[in-house]
Amino acid sequence: MHSWVRSLAQGARWLLWVAVVLAACSDRPPSLPRLSPDAVILAFGDSLTYGSGAELAQSYPAVLERLARRKVINAGAPGEVSAEGLKRLPELLDQFRPQLLILIHGGNDLLRKHDGARVAENLRAMVQEARRREVAVVLVGVPEPGLMISVPAFYGRIAAEFRLPYEPDVLAHIESDRSLKSDPIHPNAEGYRLLAQRIFSLLRSAGAV
Repeated sequence: MHSWVRSLAQGARWLLWVAVVLAACSDRPPSLPRLSPDAVILAFGDSLTYGSGAELAQSYPAVLERLARRKVINAGAPGEVSAEGLKRLPELLDQFRPQLLILIHGGNDLLRKHDGARVAENLRAMVQEARRREVAVVLVGVPEPGLMISVPAFYGRIAAEFRLPYEPDVLAHIESDRSLKSDPIHPNAEGYRLLAQRIFSLLRSAGAV
């Protein structure tokens, strides 16, 4: 009887230890694989990625390339909505074979007041396209237009669901500061520089660079 009680107690302690370890793992911020020196980063999105409102050399992918010292492909398509982006992404992933995808998309959907659930579904599908090719993903939240500029909650939910490094604040900050914008929607050179710096900081904290 005493032996059975001891075994039960040991089993309970083991289960408690496993639960503690799992909880600790779940609390760790998402990490990224270390990017090789010749790695390709695919910056994918709409006009915010393309760099509308500034010179091409001032776009966030161009600035990030200098910070990260890795090749960054500017795959921004001005005016594109998420459904169109989902159709465009697989070919680019196959063409450039990036180690990392930086996803900033959905802004044109929000401007046109498209259904948020459908936008989230398209973003999830983009992440899945990358994951199927073993490409790591970083997600940046895009704010909705309005009096109170804020990022829809589905960006954070997607980041949590896929354990993605996530930048939730920088674009909302830029959109709230006229000195960082070239027009009501697009950053200026200083805004894009800040966006690139925040993404680079996220890459560094996640272990990619």
